[in-house]
Amino acid sequence: MKAKLIFSIVTLIVSFFSFGQINKSNSNLNQDLYSSLEYRLVGPFRGGRAGTAVGVANNSNLYYMGTAGGGVWKTEDSGNTWQSISDGFFGGSIGAIAVSESDTNIIYVGEGEQTLRGNVSSGHGLWKSNDAGETWNYIGLPKSEHISRIRIHPQDPNIVYVGVIGNLWKPNVERGLYKTIDGGKNWEKILYVSDKAGVGDLIIDPNNSRIIYATTWEMKRNGYRMDSGGPDSKIFRSYNGGDTWEDISEFSGLPAFPWGIVGVAISPVNSKRIWVMVEAENGGLFRSDDGGNNWEKINSNRALRQRAWYYTRIYADTQNEDKVYILNVSYGVSTDGGKTFTLKNAPHGDHHDLWIDPNNNMRMVVADDGGAQVSNDGGNNWTTYFNQPTAQFYRVTTDNSFPYRIYGAQQDNSTVRIKHRSSSSSITERDWEPSAGGESAHLAPDPKNSNIVFGGTYKGYMMMQDHSNGQIRSVNVWPDNPAGSGAEVMKYRFNWNFPVMFSPNDPNKLYAGSNFLHLSENGGQSWKKISPDLTRSLTETIKSSGGPITQDNTGAEFYANIFAIAESDTEDNVIWVGSDDGLIHITRDGGENWENITPPSKMSPKLNMINSIDPSPFVKGKAYVAATSYKFGDYTPYIYKTDDYGKSWTLITDGINPDYYTRVVRSDKKREGLLYAGTEWGMFISFDDGKSWREFQLNLPITSIRDLHVKDNDLVVATHGRSFWVIDDLTPLHQINNEIQNDDAILFKPDTSYRMAQSGGWGKPNTLLSGENHPNGVIINYYLKSLKKDDYLRIDIENKDGSLIRSFTNNKNITIRNNTDKKNLMIGNPVLSNPNDIDNALSSGNLGSLSPKSGGNRLIWDMRYPGFKSFDGMVLYSSPNVGPKVTPGKYDLKMTYNNIVITKELEIIKDPRIKSSQEDFEKQLEFLIEVRNEVSRANQKIIDIRKIKSDMSFIKDKADNDFSLKTLIDEYLIDLSIIENNIHMTKNQSRQDPLNFGIRINNRIAFLLADSQRGDFAPTDQSMEFFNDVKKELDIQTDSLKEVIKSHSQKIKDYIVANKIELISFEN
Repeated sequence: MKAKLIFSIVTLIVSFFSFGQINKSNSNLNQDLYSSLEYRLVGPFRGGRAGTAVGVANNSNLYYMGTAGGGVWKTEDSGNTWQSISDGFFGGSIGAIAVSESDTNIIYVGEGEQTLRGNVSSGHGLWKSNDAGETWNYIGLPKSEHISRIRIHPQDPNIVYVGVIGNLWKPNVERGLYKTIDGGKNWEKILYVSDKAGVGDLIIDPNNSRIIYATTWEMKRNGYRMDSGGPDSKIFRSYNGGDTWEDISEFSGLPAFPWGIVGVAISPVNSKRIWVMVEAENGGLFRSDDGGNNWEKINSNRALRQRAWYYTRIYADTQNEDKVYILNVSYGVSTDGGKTFTLKNAPHGDHHDLWIDPNNNMRMVVADDGGAQVSNDGGNNWTTYFNQPTAQFYRVTTDNSFPYRIYGAQQDNSTVRIKHRSSSSSITERDWEPSAGGESAHLAPDPKNSNIVFGGTYKGYMMMQDHSNGQIRSVNVWPDNPAGSGAEVMKYRFNWNFPVMFSPNDPNKLYAGSNFLHLSENGGQSWKKISPDLTRSLTETIKSSGGPITQDNTGAEFYANIFAIAESDTEDNVIWVGSDDGLIHITRDGGENWENITPPSKMSPKLNMINSIDPSPFVKGKAYVAATSYKFGDYTPYIYKTDDYGKSWTLITDGINPDYYTRVVRSDKKREGLLYAGTEWGMFISFDDGKSWREFQLNLPITSIRDLHVKDNDLVVATHGRSFWVIDDLTPLHQINNEIQNDDAILFKPDTSYRMAQSGGWGKPNTLLSGENHPNGVIINYYLKSLKKDDYLRIDIENKDGSLIRSFTNNKNITIRNNTDKKNLMIGNPVLSNPNDIDNALSSGNLGSLSPKSGGNRLIWDMRYPGFKSFDGMVLYSSPNVGPKVTPGKYDLKMTYNNIVITKELEIIKDPRIKSSQEDFEKQLEFLIEVRNEVSRANQKIIDIRKIKSDMSFIKDKADNDFSLKTLIDEYLIDLSIIENNIHMTKNQSRQDPLNFGIRINNRIAFLLADSQRGDFAPTDQSMEFFNDVKKELDIQTDSLKEVIKSHSQKIKDYIVANKIELISFEN
């Protein structure tokens, strides 16, 4: 049936919204209450776009990278690892980095990338470091937004030139070239053409710092087109450090106007040789050999000119005046002055910046769509980009597998599905893989089978991938390829990031949005329209993009499309749809009829991009909408709420910074009125249904938040520059309220925890190369209002019968003194072994340390009983001192804070993938406890033997020349040593010694303990049989020890008494 479109009058609610069950006063909650929550970097470690990179001439291992959304990074090992150095100061999009040649500790950074893609982010100005990036100071130009180049005077680091592109979306007078002579304290604009043209490139003559070349670039973007070129794109020259400028754009040999972007380079070997790369109808590479007075076109290779606005960077070799580089999809290398080029590729492609060591032209760093890579052989080999967690994701969702996977499309790369937790110590490349669709996709895992994934990509293409067999099928709504044409030729218009999703109510329904809503109920075999055109469909917004010189129809500017789809979880057939040109529609009958419910124009700009819609999981007819009009120069955050199916709307942005435009809002699934919002500059949270917001950044770096997904009690964050992050336990947010926020101490009930087979590996993971895994245990969050120096804190985990499993405290002396269960409270010594499960694998004690602070705190309990008793210097082979895990079930968590005692219940459930029964778990635990105790028994005998040996040595020292007594003692010590070495190999002093000297009874039992903890299984028959055998061996040794002690001790005692030997001397 043909769908009907119904328009209704939408009115603005100006009165206060009634929150029903929502406590209005929750807006006053103290942020310290939930400060124990942490964002965890999942990954992937696969670099996102970088627009700038630079090395340091006198340090062959040191480089810096500026990313498109993840701040500034530094490598001190020649690109093998990278770490952020802007976190804690600034972040987001970086356009330019420069390091002073005369003082390499001085670095200048300009925010706002110069690779002006449709997903571009802007910046807030300039930063300076005087200590190689350890600390930073903001130095101005707050409205520069996009900075293309920074050049520092080679002898004076206080003289700096900054090329400012300016606002992409509307004319602004802040464009131009700026100069400081006092290190950024004051700035002067020294070159300005118009409010439409910024500075696109800039270079100082390497041999004469008074000579400067600057190019201006007239360009603009909005939501539906990008234009590069105009009368104000030019090239200028200064002979006096920028005091005056000469327009050389019409000098002999240069192309006719209009120009677009222009790149410029000067040979350090011969300053008379200058190259410019000009975007123009008759553009290409031009060279001057007389210092810019006359020019010759020497190359027009399209491989060097394609998509000029995205590239057009040129670099002169530092030691060969005939060698020049031009960056594009590939990068071109010429050794004949630019006449011919050989095309090469760094590991990723789409190259944007290049730095060549002035003293060694074999050493270089490139910035491209995969981050930064280093070469030490002139570009023949490069370091990897799979060591940079700077991926730019558009959207995020999860599947129904366990553990669940996170899905998203990485800009300039493939789609990704990555495990949110793994069975190893970290999340590495083996835990993620490409999935369906392309770089701009929404992904939709099949709810019935997580190996089936649907994903879109630009221009409306859609694919289905079966991960079980690698098969990929095209399931396009309409398989017409519109490459090179504008959206006006398309039967159905699809946004670069068009939505694809399964119905939450019917797992057979798959939706896709063009300017119509499409439905497939057979996995993409066929599609049907279930709506009319749900966009404004304005003619001026549906045209070819990229004029006046170069058309650019990748699909990024296709406009007037559906951009958000959401079906209510609580009502079947209630579907909300938002368009990128500002409309919101709803159907309440599965698409038979549609109603335009767009907020009024005084609340929502006409072309407001409806970025996310989130129907309430609690109230029918209620929904939250995040929209943005930033692509038209309006950075205002827009978040709307309706509780009557869109008949009326409320703007709910109080507390969000006025220029933090917002792309996503999500409701919590457990607590009504708890909302999360992602903005261009970070995270926000509301406890009162959007009436007020506060920052929710915690440990998350400053970066653009593009999407959020609430999964169980986790919050998954898709950043556009720092990969995926997760908060693993939102339950403290569900429990806090005004009634408890003044309490001196709060213990939060932990989320349900899974008993997982998660290994700690052979050492702590390298967090510069892999994602952080889910904590291997129960996450315990607690709050202390005002901790004082002498305050006592203890946290106990107990069985339901009250018996102690594990204790943690900030004062072990008090805990030991007060503990009534002395037998179960073991203070263990370190054990030299191979840690392969938990961080504390080398400690046998069950009394862990706490270092609490005022505010929120977090403790991870590994679900384990204490390990076995140990002794100083003990070396065991392949037998880490790790206690058994508790069985699935419920336990008591007790926190004692001075005189306050709080108890909560925690629950541990088994991994749903395994088939072991509760009886299997209990049999395993019973066996492991018995084995552990037997190791402790063996080790106690070693402790006893060594105590006796120490006593005998004391007596022997007092025996003076009594050789008979010494002989008795020596015989005793020999017999003790025989037994000691039968129980424990005393020659083993390091981890590999057991391969030489062998192991003894205690190590054999300890290995059984470790070996029997592999997996969640009852002990094997042979394990129990061996255990009985080895216990008998230990019994023999303990019986022998009793006899030896009884025999030798009595002999020595009788001899001492008979000979009246004085053992305590009062002499000095």
